Amino acid sequence: MEIQKLITAAVSAQGNSYSPYSNFRVGAALLTAGGKIYTGSNIENASFSPTVCAERTAFFKAISEGEKDFTAIAVTGSDNKICMPCGVCRQVMSEFCDANFRVICVAKNGEYKEYTLGELLPFSFKLGEKNENV
Repeated sequence: MEIQKLITAAVSAQGNSYSPYSNFRVGAALLTAGGKIYTGSNIENASFSPTVCAERTAFFKAISEGEKDFTAIAVTGSDNKICMPCGVCRQVMSEFCDANFRVICVAKNGEYKEYTLGELLPFSFKLGEKNENV
């Protein structure tokens, strides 16, 4: 997988952000095991609760089209800080991806850092698993 191609797709998706409340535009590009890329952008709402992040938009688009095998996601924000996925998005990722899933966090200036999902969410909730660290 070419990281720059995934980052470029995330930056492009950022252009579709609807973020009039936070003015923080986020784009995401999700790579399937088959090489297909699904994009998403954050979509805000005046009551905030129905707001959805770019990462979840990309996942839900892919899943609604039958995809369930993912290898990486790139996430970019509208400032020069590395854009990290929120806790809810990390948990959604863990529903469909293992601990080795690659999360590429990108800043507006192009700087990026790569993490595994296991690094970002070491104690995820899994259906039928007992969390023995609690």
